[in-house]
Amino acid sequence: MDDDDLVAQVAAGDDTALRELFGRHAPWLAARLRAVLPAADVEDVLQETFLAAWRGARGYRPQGACGGWLWGIARRQAALLLRRRGSADQAAWTVLPDDLAAGPGTPDPAETALARAGLEEAVAALGPPGSPEREVWRLMYEQDRPVAEVAELLGVPPGTVKSRAHRARRLLRAALLRSSESAQRAAQGGTR
Repeated sequence: MDDDDLVAQVAAGDDTALRELFGRHAPWLAARLRAVLPAADVEDVLQETFLAAWRGARGYRPQGACGGWLWGIARRQAALLLRRRGSADQAAWTVLPDDLAAGPGTPDPAETALARAGLEEAVAALGPPGSPEREVWRLMYEQDRPVAEVAELLGVPPGTVKSRAHRARRLLRAALLRSSESAQRAAQGGTR
């Protein structure tokens, strides 16, 4: 049975499926979390991760890898734990990787590097570091901070943060589209 089927069974309330999902994914999730968290905290984050997966299984959409979905939950749970502890541990959160290089179904490293380079170019389209849209991007999407916290940090109303986040997503989408079209033209043997 594949992961998507397991998540569907979890959504239906099957705790055996949750145990199976845990058995498949907890080891590599724990290994990645140990890079920045003590072992006792890793166990707590894993429990919170799979509890959140249990609660959120109905909202799961099998459009990507299940491991990516679980890693996203684990990163958020780790961020919450570190945030509760205060600023001394905050630096550790920023080094939590957001890719799945150590997970099952590991993507080709060359493709990962190209995708990362494309994203870096797209983020550059937001403006120089410290510009309003880029700062909102950094705080909301790289550090996974909520709108209210970003608003407080930047000293602007929450509505302004939402507007900047919307603009940042539009700019990124356009930059990634341009990058994708350029790559397709190059793969076809040149520009037209």
